[in-house]
Amino acid sequence: MSEQLILDLYLPQPPSFEGFVPGENAEPLFMLAEWAAGAADIRFLYLWGGDGVGKSYLLDAAAGRLAGALVIDAAHEALPEQIDPAAALIVDNVEALSPEQQIRLFDHYNTLREGSGRLLAAGPIPPMQLDLRDDLTTRLGWGLVYQLKALSDADKIAALKAQAREAGFELPSEVADYLLRHTARDLASLRAVLEQASRYALSIKRPVTVPLIRDVLAGDRHV
Repeated sequence: MSEQLILDLYLPQPPSFEGFVPGENAEPLFMLAEWAAGAADIRFLYLWGGDGVGKSYLLDAAAGRLAGALVIDAAHEALPEQIDPAAALIVDNVEALSPEQQIRLFDHYNTLREGSGRLLAAGPIPPMQLDLRDDLTTRLGWGLVYQLKALSDADKIAALKAQAREAGFELPSEVADYLLRHTARDLASLRAVLEQASRYALSIKRPVTVPLIRDVLAGDRHV
C-alpha cells in the first residue's frame, strides 16, 4: 500500500460534538450544542478547565455549526474593532487579553447583549478568578458557566478503542494501557500517537501491538 494511500485513510476530521468524548461533561456539551443551535435562552456561555480537557476543540466544533461565526484566539489574535449586534463571537484563551482587548470584549459583550448576538468564551479558571477587569469578569459570569472535567482513564481507553475501530482494527487493552503509561495523558496526545502507530502498522501490514507502539515512541518508526 502506498504512503499516499495510507495518508488518505487518515485525513484529519474537523472538530465535532460527536467526536468529543463527554465523560463527566454531558451537561456542558448539551448546552454548548444548544448555544450553537441558536437557543434564545442560551446566548452567553463560558467554559473553563485545565490543559487538555478539550476547550479549544469544542469552540472549533461550535464554530463549525455556525456559518459566519467569528472565532478569535486571544493568545494570538485581536478582537475586531466593531461587531454586528447579531453576531456569534467565540473567544478562546480570554486570560491572554491585553488591557485594551479587555475593554473591547466588554464593549462587544454589551453590543451583543443589546442585540440578538451571542458569545462563547473559554479560559483556564472561572470568570471571577481571572486576572482581568472586574467589569469584564462580571459580564463573563452573567451567562452559563461550566467546568470541563478531565476524562477518566477508562474514558480515555474507550475513546482510543473507538478510534481504532474507526480505523478498522481492534485495540487490545494492553496496548491502550501501555499508551496511558508511556505518553502524555491528554486525549489529543494519546490519539496522535495511536494514529501514527496505526499508519505505521498499516504500512508494514502488522497489528498494533505493544512492541510496535514502543518503536513508534522511540521515534524511529513513522509514516
